[in-house]
Amino acid sequence: MTTHDVTVVVGAAVLDHGRLLAARRSAPPELAGRWELPGGKLEAGETAPQALIRELREELGVEAEALERVPGEWPLKPGYVLQVWTARILSGEPRPLEDHDELRWLTPDRLDEVDWLDQDRPAAAWAAARAADRGPTRG
Repeated sequence: MTTHDVTVVVGAAVLDHGRLLAARRSAPPELAGRWELPGGKLEAGETAPQALIRELREELGVEAEALERVPGEWPLKPGYVLQVWTARILSGEPRPLEDHDELRWLTPDRLDEVDWLDQDRPAAAWAAARAADRGPTRG
């Protein structure tokens, strides 16, 4: 979806029992090997939560629900902006199906163990702190 000539990319801060799911990029080459919150671009007519659910199904093979928007948004390449939502898995076990080659569950004290893409760091930290405060979130 494009708003004011900016394409929104949704990222999913998937939470489970105080842990955050990180996904290692396998493509494109300039991002390969770095870690991110899974997600992708909004398509025409989609809301951010709908896009998030679709992307998690395509990229990880899980059914999920969007919970709450992480405050703020982060510029990506020109014309793109990242918005992040917390999410929980309703069914399935996440697998790296598309654009990723490894997944890792991280507790808040272990977030720095992976090389996050710069724009994903603030949202990952916020979501991990939120997860720690709330405890179990998996349905």
